[in-house]
Amino acid sequence: MTTARLLAAAVSAIGLLVSLPAAACPSVGEVKAFVEAWEAKKPTPALGQVENTAEAYCGQKLLVEQLTGKLGKVIGYKAGLTAKAVQERFAATEPARGVLLEGMLLKDGATLPAGFGARPVWEADMILVVKDAAINAAKTPEEALKHISGMVPFIELPDLAVGSNVKLDGKQLTAINVAARYGVVGTEVPLSATPETLKALEKMKVVARDNAGATVSEAAGAAVLGHPMNVVLWLVQNLNAEGITLKPGDLLSLGSFSPLTPPKSGQSFTVHYEGLPGAGTPQVRVTFQ
Repeated sequence: MTTARLLAAAVSAIGLLVSLPAAACPSVGEVKAFVEAWEAKKPTPALGQVENTAEAYCGQKLLVEQLTGKLGKVIGYKAGLTAKAVQERFAATEPARGVLLEGMLLKDGATLPAGFGARPVWEADMILVVKDAAINAAKTPEEALKHISGMVPFIELPDLAVGSNVKLDGKQLTAINVAARYGVVGTEVPLSATPETLKALEKMKVVARDNAGATVSEAAGAAVLGHPMNVVLWLVQNLNAEGITLKPGDLLSLGSFSPLTPPKSGQSFTVHYEGLPGAGTPQVRVTFQ
């Protein structure tokens, strides 16, 4: 499928979200049970029996309200299911949007237990930083790039959370905040709004290497919806449909540039970002103990 068709399908899905009838939210008891298990790093129950996208986002909103008291304010948003392989894994046909909270982000070089969640995984990701609120009116990749200040190297550390008896499809993944738990962030690299930068974002290589220097995954920028800026546009349109506007400094996580992989004790991974003009080779590292 071409980039244009991918984005058109995503926009169509947003229209469906808006037109759906009032959602049947998970109950307070279901949300409480999920959070208690999540905090204990034990397999969680399903977050309600979500049957459509509207119900999934309704459940996510209730969950995030509970987590903000524990993990701090909203600092950005994540797009999941933006890579074809990940959509296939979760039987999804569209991306999913989650919320990033302040306490989720760890500094470059962080060390944490391999069992940091009930069903922990790691993935090479990338964050783009919102420059100004005019991004909310962007309609093309070129327009969106004008309102991005930089790129932040990012290793996301999701927690698939739910027990093995729960079908974790795209809707349930959306309800559990697209599995957001932790992420390790590197140093922001400024981006200029030029045709060269736009092309480089598509062609760049996101390469993950282990502690021995061996390459464990490699993907181009085009791995996510055909271009990283297409993910930004999808997030803008998805959030606008919910009445949410981006503001300067918001962080936008773009999705998977590597397989979702369970970590093992003693492993370290460094993700390198190759091909951005004038940026050298930014990187970010995580260690599991």
